[in-house]
Amino acid sequence: MVGYDPRAQRAAPAPEDAALAGSAGGMVTRALISPFDVIKIRFQLQIERVSSRRPEGKYRGIFQASRRIYAEEGLSAFWKGHIPAQLLSICYGAVQFVSFEFLTELVHKSTPYDSQTPGVHFLCGGLAACSATVACQPLDTLRTRFAAQGEPKVYSNLRYAVSTMWRSEGPLAFYRGLSPTLVAVFPYAGLQFSFYNVFKQLLVPPSKSRDSGGNVRSLICGSGAGMISKTLTYPFDLFKKRLQVGGFEEARAHFGEVRTYRGLIDCAVQIAREEGVRGFFKGLSPSLLKAALSTGFTFFWYEFFLNVISNVKDKRRADGLSGGKKER
Repeated sequence: MVGYDPRAQRAAPAPEDAALAGSAGGMVTRALISPFDVIKIRFQLQIERVSSRRPEGKYRGIFQASRRIYAEEGLSAFWKGHIPAQLLSICYGAVQFVSFEFLTELVHKSTPYDSQTPGVHFLCGGLAACSATVACQPLDTLRTRFAAQGEPKVYSNLRYAVSTMWRSEGPLAFYRGLSPTLVAVFPYAGLQFSFYNVFKQLLVPPSKSRDSGGNVRSLICGSGAGMISKTLTYPFDLFKKRLQVGGFEEARAHFGEVRTYRGLIDCAVQIAREEGVRGFFKGLSPSLLKAALSTGFTFFWYEFFLNVISNVKDKRRADGLSGGKKER
């Protein structure tokens, strides 16, 4: 079970174990869902309508976009920005799960609330995600820019991108889109952890839920939680992506129309005026696929790696005890 549970047979994971499991889970998950992320970002940044019935822009649907990206940029395009994305996933997974385990234990020991209730998981999950977001925002901005650029590339590698952005736009460029990210990530992550907690308790018998590692039920519960939370908070993710590519307009010109936004409110107003309410949900289809896979795999691999770490420690402890008895 994710989060501190005083009724679990095994002790709560140590911070280094939670960090290792979160990092490993994030790394594996990122490699699997990267193509959906690239398509989602392309949809989010397209000003024209994303529609196969009334095509206006370069991308009209998931399959059409996949074929076009593959034809124009090759298979590797689906993993554009993969290095900063992997660094982001490793960093984010570690900070988020360490913070979540710490916060749920703190709540249980310092307040009268049970750490395994959905409300506690919502609050602790939101705070943990905000901590991870602040720590990892520069990597998220770099990942978005790499995924957004076409051919020819503006940024040839990660080092060049960092130096160019720092020199031409200043250090604050790495934190563009932070305000809508924090506004969105608290309820998004809070809902993820909360719904995962609810679904896990519904699908897993109480006698088995305390120490269950990564399994198919973890994947199903995480996927359901990811789709619900993504749908409810999606517009803020779109605002973040639009703001993150500010100052990057030359690389976006051949994709279609380009807009410049002065901030979160201006971004929302312009989208509502020019693209309508549907504009707030551009890229939702690939995003839901990505959210289902990403959240499902994140919880699955986190619990799986925690289980592996715990089993390795138990084995070492048992070997140590047996060795001590032989010496006697």
